[in-house]
Amino acid sequence: MTILWLRHGETALNAARVVQPADTPLSPRGLAQAAAAAARIATLQPVALLSSDMPRALQTAQAVAAATGLPVRTDPLLQERNFGALRGRAWSTLGFDPMLLEDAPEGGESMAGFHARVARAWARALAERQAADGLLVVVSHGLLIHAALQRHAHWPGGIMALPPRLANTSVSEVAAEAPHAVLRVDCTAHLVDPEAIGASDGAAA
Repeated sequence: MTILWLRHGETALNAARVVQPADTPLSPRGLAQAAAAAARIATLQPVALLSSDMPRALQTAQAVAAATGLPVRTDPLLQERNFGALRGRAWSTLGFDPMLLEDAPEGGESMAGFHARVARAWARALAERQAADGLLVVVSHGLLIHAALQRHAHWPGGIMALPPRLANTSVSEVAAEAPHAVLRVDCTAHLVDPEAIGASDGAAA
């Protein structure tokens, strides 16, 4: 069995390139993306659903819950990196890429602290999948999923590569057993052609 990592749907601040406050909800477009992802995931018959408790992730998970009948379990370990005082500011006003910031912003989280939390989130997901004994869906955020895949998953040589950025409601899939091979990454087939989802489920994208 495998673990599906699902990034949340789009928010208005995603589109505007603003460092997002913790309470940012999905936009109407993001809600539609979440519904499309949920319809896709329901065909895979997951048995457990774990999510960040931030609204944009939780709303995405709730769409999956509505489509599958599964309860949502939340864990703050799955939250996006805390950018503290930078939250709410447009990227264009910063003069640097906040995603590459090593030090902790005021009231925020350092890169090292974030990666330590990612490791704990990865371990929580593995434990949850083992307890569920079936397909687990984990709903989280772009930076966290990216770091988890980069640092803790195994990448088969020459097959695929981790993109610089994961799309909203993209699905990435890893094997539940060590070394946790990546089976697909950043797949958004549900946003292109929902009728073709079944044909693409066995392939990396």
